[in-house]
Amino acid sequence: MRQEEIWNTDVAHGYDTPGTGMFAPEVLEPTVDRLAELAEGGPALEFAIGTGRVAVPLARRGVPVTGVEMSQPMVDRLRTKVDEATIPVVAGDMATARAPGTFQLVYLVYNTISNLLTQDEQVACFRNAARHLAPGGRFVIELWVPELRKLPPGQQAVVGGESGTGHFVLDAYDVLRQHVVSHHFWFGDGEETRMFRSPHRYIWPTELDLMARLAGFRLESRHADWHGAEFTAESRSHVSVYRRGEKGPDQLGG
Repeated sequence: MRQEEIWNTDVAHGYDTPGTGMFAPEVLEPTVDRLAELAEGGPALEFAIGTGRVAVPLARRGVPVTGVEMSQPMVDRLRTKVDEATIPVVAGDMATARAPGTFQLVYLVYNTISNLLTQDEQVACFRNAARHLAPGGRFVIELWVPELRKLPPGQQAVVGGESGTGHFVLDAYDVLRQHVVSHHFWFGDGEETRMFRSPHRYIWPTELDLMARLAGFRLESRHADWHGAEFTAESRSHVSVYRRGEKGPDQLGG
């Protein structure tokens, strides 16, 4: 299934959960705080902007935000919140689409880089970020750490969920291709059940750093969350900040 088929009208209409989940203030506010700090007063570009979960509050902080998004239904949802003049959006894939202008910050949140299903596409995403950045600009990625240590011998899936929410996740791994398909299940009070499925290519932090180097970035910092907690072997996710060098990706050898 192609990404544009996954992020359809039904998904877009049910994506926002104001005040809860990834829209909860304790999740969203530290994200916006940190990105505003990293932008240092300059313009920002969000790859896979979606419905504007992060972009809208970031723009309200005074950061000029532009987006790239391949799903028109997600953009249509964004347009119920802000107009094109406030947050312009370029239609296209985050690995190839070009937005006009030069930015101080490019960012990808909530594991979105893993929606690119090949290593080549993920490297291209880094190169695309570098093309949009001024020298010294930052590329920020929020990404989960693959939980292969939880995978029992001989089995292919890990079950997780959020206590008390009726939301369960089954992650089915293909360790040969570094692929995982996340199956999300929501159970209502009655017999109603909703399911959403999305494929990903998971990336180890060290592999991510190598992709960055190929595009002319260096790792500036890595923390376990947006608050700046230490990243350890037990961390389930990370926020990695990369800084672009003087040379752009088209000036690098290789």
